[in-house]
Amino acid sequence: MFAANGRAAAPIGQFDDHADVGAVQIPGSASYDAVAQEYVVQSSGTNMWGDHDEFHFVWKRVKGDFLVQTTADFVGKGVEQYRKLGVVVRASLDPRSPQINACRHGSGLASLQFRRGEGAPTEEKRFEINGPDFIQLSRIGGVYTMSVARFGETLVSQSLGDVALGDEVYVGLCVCAHNNGVSEKAVFRNVRLIRPAKEGFVPYRDYIGSDLELLDVATGRRQVVDHVADSVQAPNWTPDGRALVVNHNGRMYRFDLAQRKTELIDTGAQTANNNDHALSFDGRMLGISSGQPSMVYVVPVTGGTPRLVPPKGPSYFHGWSPDGRYLAYTGLRESGADIYRIPVDGGPEERLTSAKGLNDGSEYTPDGKHIYFISERTGRMQIWRMNSDGSDQVQITNDEYNNWFPHVSPDGKSIVFLTYGPEIKSGDHPFYKHVYLRRMSTDGGKPTVIAYVYGGQGSMNVNSWSPDSKSIAFVSNGDPL
Repeated sequence: MFAANGRAAAPIGQFDDHADVGAVQIPGSASYDAVAQEYVVQSSGTNMWGDHDEFHFVWKRVKGDFLVQTTADFVGKGVEQYRKLGVVVRASLDPRSPQINACRHGSGLASLQFRRGEGAPTEEKRFEINGPDFIQLSRIGGVYTMSVARFGETLVSQSLGDVALGDEVYVGLCVCAHNNGVSEKAVFRNVRLIRPAKEGFVPYRDYIGSDLELLDVATGRRQVVDHVADSVQAPNWTPDGRALVVNHNGRMYRFDLAQRKTELIDTGAQTANNNDHALSFDGRMLGISSGQPSMVYVVPVTGGTPRLVPPKGPSYFHGWSPDGRYLAYTGLRESGADIYRIPVDGGPEERLTSAKGLNDGSEYTPDGKHIYFISERTGRMQIWRMNSDGSDQVQITNDEYNNWFPHVSPDGKSIVFLTYGPEIKSGDHPFYKHVYLRRMSTDGGKPTVIAYVYGGQGSMNVNSWSPDSKSIAFVSNGDPL
């Protein structure tokens, strides 16, 4: 591959090349740390405004729809309040090229800026939010959307549908010092270049790629540890901290975190496992849901012949009691979708919920006193808690979102869960949507966002906390650009 000026391209991380655009006085630079999975970009440049631009650009040639995400910040105090960092899309590398950029200034100002034609004046749409560190720019069907947030908060967005840059464009990261005698530096973390699902895809038949990720819940820093071209789902973190247990194409696998290797877990005749599975608290046993209709089985985590526990179905497994005596699961019965528990050695199932609508996602707290679950009984899907015998059912979240799959940290202090927007039906948790991973204290309070994810079904259906309660594993989706 060659750059526009005829020199050999210099691929960097996920991008094809990087270069100065325009009459940049101090040569810019870009580097990629493969361990930290972050980019450092440095540039001078007078501005990205008016009829031309001067900045350093880390880019990739892209056709069709795309989604670019990053968490970014400047290094140091800087000189000019209008220095810029962000994500930019350009028709060419010419300084006067039509372009759209999602930028944040040194002052904290966030704006969607665009040039409609070659050498045309730059226009902008400003955001009320100040100082966002998460920036996302997407193109879906010719509509460009910029979304931003301060870490912990939900997104705000603005769209632009009347600027044509052509099907093949340059997409990437940008830094401009707003002063050609000064060089400014920025760090870009959690960079994701995503090809979203095509319009009209058929769920459970058509799949796009999956990234298996680890997330530091305090800082929001993410690390991709594996990628598959189709669907991997629902990681459990083993109690020894060494591996993740995941579902891939109906089979169960152990992913070794140190060696980055995947090993099949033998589940006998049960080879149509879905993403409702869970490890026992001691890590020795694995509960799985398999077949049509889905039935619940238990099997040693090292593999073996699964043993059927609830004799009725459909049943979808979600949690073990800490002492290993009970299984909690969702049963679809004549009365509806409710949460049940049953002795692991077998016996009659005990119905724990009876509210109308879907009741799902049951999970014991580490002390065994409570079960967290989800229910749409009050309209939207919300997080609930009850005593382990089903008594004293209390709603924990109450907002405009649809909240799914609460997972309790090993230290019992936090829960994390998956959040869909209000446009999604309360009883649905589809693939390939913009979702949040949110965290809240088990003592209550306002949930905070810990990750902005393109995913949904399969991203975090099961408890994926690390043993030290500092990180979680999850799945994001998208084909590489």
